[in-house]
Amino acid sequence: MRLRPAIPTLALALATGAAHADEGMWMPSQLPQLTKELKAAGFKGNPADLADLTRHPMSAVVSLGGCTASFVSPQGLVVTNHHCALGAIQLNSTAERNLIDDGFIAARMADEPSAGPAARVWVTVGFDDVTARILADAKGKTGRAYYDAVESAQKAAVAACEQDAGHRCSVASMYYGRAYYLIKQLELKDIRLVYAPPRAIGNYGDEIDNFMWPRHTGDFTFYRAYVGKDGKPAAYSPDNVPYAPPAHLTVSTAPVKAGDFAMVAGYPGVTFRHRTASEFANQIEWLLPTRVEVVDGLIRTIEAATAGDKAKEVLYASTVAGQKNTLKRAQGELDGLRRSDAVRVRAADEAAMLAWLAKQPGAAAVQADIRAMQVQLDAGEATRQRDFLLPFLRSGLLGSAITLQRLALERGKPDAERESGYQQRDMALIEGGLKQLQRRYHPDVEKAVLGDVLQRYFALPAAQRVAEIDAVFGSDAAQAKARLDSLYAGTRLGNEAERLAAMKADAAALAASDDTLLKAAATLQPALLRLEEESKQRSGELMRLRPAYMQALIGYRESQGKAVYPDANSTLRVSYGKVSPLSPRDGVDYRPVTTVAGIVEKNTGVEPFDAPKPLLDAIAKGDFGSTADPTLKTQTVDFMTNLDTTGGNSGSPVLDAEGKLIGLNFDSNWEAVSASWMFDPRYKRAIHVDMRYLRWLLAKVYPAPHLLKEMGLPAE
Repeated sequence: MRLRPAIPTLALALATGAAHADEGMWMPSQLPQLTKELKAAGFKGNPADLADLTRHPMSAVVSLGGCTASFVSPQGLVVTNHHCALGAIQLNSTAERNLIDDGFIAARMADEPSAGPAARVWVTVGFDDVTARILADAKGKTGRAYYDAVESAQKAAVAACEQDAGHRCSVASMYYGRAYYLIKQLELKDIRLVYAPPRAIGNYGDEIDNFMWPRHTGDFTFYRAYVGKDGKPAAYSPDNVPYAPPAHLTVSTAPVKAGDFAMVAGYPGVTFRHRTASEFANQIEWLLPTRVEVVDGLIRTIEAATAGDKAKEVLYASTVAGQKNTLKRAQGELDGLRRSDAVRVRAADEAAMLAWLAKQPGAAAVQADIRAMQVQLDAGEATRQRDFLLPFLRSGLLGSAITLQRLALERGKPDAERESGYQQRDMALIEGGLKQLQRRYHPDVEKAVLGDVLQRYFALPAAQRVAEIDAVFGSDAAQAKARLDSLYAGTRLGNEAERLAAMKADAAALAASDDTLLKAAATLQPALLRLEEESKQRSGELMRLRPAYMQALIGYRESQGKAVYPDANSTLRVSYGKVSPLSPRDGVDYRPVTTVAGIVEKNTGVEPFDAPKPLLDAIAKGDFGSTADPTLKTQTVDFMTNLDTTGGNSGSPVLDAEGKLIGLNFDSNWEAVSASWMFDPRYKRAIHVDMRYLRWLLAKVYPAPHLLKEMGLPAE
């Protein structure tokens, strides 16, 4: 994108005064520019240290892929949320030995089971600006050519980066294509389950309490990362040894109170605060209502298909939990954005920005790009119903068949020319997913889910129907049911060995296969490739044009004296603020800390408020030892801050002014779910497990004194 001196540059925008201390998902490299603000907020460390990913504390903060975690011992001990580890807990559960309900404690390292072949811990070791390198060949190109030029440059950068064995690299776009960063991560492949509290602690309150305050949930779990004896990343092996991280967090033993400085480091997923007014309108008026309806239907379908069958319920426990979280989040986001009148507010803000832009020298070219961008966004709305539904057809066993057919096609190309996700670097993750499917799949349930999705597909306007999908599944629900029965009766992919064998087959062999799901995937593949081509053409144009919008937005914000941080994109970010109360509406005031008294008050003995007897007995005994709050004279459970977080921050370490671990982020309040699109400091709060509660549980309730000792904590 062309940068015109008449419109303030990115560097100038970042050098201006910070936004609210509680607002902003800052790249670590930006933090030295915020030294004054961090110090004023109460941070006692050197902000320059936070920009160095090889130093404490940032080198201790890791990604799990969708969640965040942190090292808390020199022996690779990792702490994250219970809900982030639920898949691993479920994978190691059976109807007879249900670790979800009963919890799990490995008494020694030899007892720590694998978290699954696809489990990973990614340690970020590099975060470098490669904008000029990525955009060099894209200049002057449009559409698919622009997309291909950027993608080719990204692949080349990643390939060069991954010459350093044991690392996984990626290129992240910041400010929607104005800047690109090369992210280098150490990829730890042998992850094991160490400790998980029972469901009635780790998920106390379940969906009733989800996104609510006050909370009383012990949402934590411990993993351990292992490596080969040579200290390098390796797949699971009994001979592997615990990983020695470059740094680990120290767990604080100090009390936490309102007004204390707090900081969160993690990998927030996606925010959309810099999107256009039309995208805000689409989100609020169509996408969120559609997501609520579809996900609610899928949950009901899965629950009906698993009802009364404990084995099926265990297989789909993690899936249902994830979908319930998606549903509640979508509804909360919709309610919040409507409450904030976000469509009108964003439209007014954009209109003011465009009016400001019109007065700037050299604005004509930027305005032209913004208009062209809007044409592309409008075109995407024409097929939004179809594009929303089709990804639901690519999960489970059918999704595996589609992956296998695409893999066979891509394997016939040079590695650098393969589609991202199907290169040699992706083989271990694909194989892990094919293996892991065995513990998260049942044909009856999958057929029911696909039937629900197809019924919605059949209701699409004729212009959005896809001939190949109709050829495989028919034209109505009755035909779809019969064909699904036939497809799943005639496939051998339900057997793990068959899936792994198909992974190694070439395109000719898979094309000749009589396996019904592989044949269906072969029929679907031309359509999927065609739709992918359309998507890349539009994406290329948006990649080329959207930076003009960001250029105008950054300039406009700078004229208002406001800093601009990038929208979240699963890269390492830092937010800072304070432990904060909340007054969400008239006459309602929430203090920022909860105690075990709330567990007893909520307890009904019936799920999800069925507190375990050992927990209730320990509360009644009142033996809280060194973890008791000195002011409240009892045991704390959770606390609340005004930190800027979103999905992906689950499991993120919450640090005090000295960089010590005081909590684990696990949720946001209901009033702030919409913060992924619109931040409102009056309502935005983040909810965290108090590390004092974790310490007490490990000391007094479900004892693990060996873990406390490993973390350098008193066993009392």
